[in-house]
Amino acid sequence: MNKTYSAKPAEQKRKWYVVDASQYPLGRLATKVANVLRGKHKPIFTSHVDTGDYVVVINASKVKVTGKKAETMVYKHYSGYPGGLKIETFKTVLGKNPEKIIIMAVKRMLPDNRLSAQIIKKLKVYPGVEHKNEAQKPETLKF
Repeated sequence: MNKTYSAKPAEQKRKWYVVDASQYPLGRLATKVANVLRGKHKPIFTSHVDTGDYVVVINASKVKVTGKKAETMVYKHYSGYPGGLKIETFKTVLGKNPEKIIIMAVKRMLPDNRLSAQIIKKLKVYPGVEHKNEAQKPETLKF
């Protein structure tokens, strides 16, 4: 009989990928990036081990959304205090901090457990074309 393979954290070989956010809608980009970060694209995927790769997202300031989402989508944050609800629209967040949009979209597609905090650290997001990870020689992620 064959035994079930379980990936070990010390044996992981991680690759680097680069994605252009201006080419894909936000939701489609976030799902593909989340799957690569988790390692679901690999045959050795194990749900309780971080088997994923690094992803660099460029052109975050040019991210696209479909329909009227640019005007209607809102981001809420509640501090827990009375009057502590902060509401920002998609356009204002895109103007102030475009990286936050992609990080939040990808983070919400990851499972809600302790492993997701470790997984999200492998995501690097930059507002323009230039990024600091050229030395890792990232491959273009196609989907």
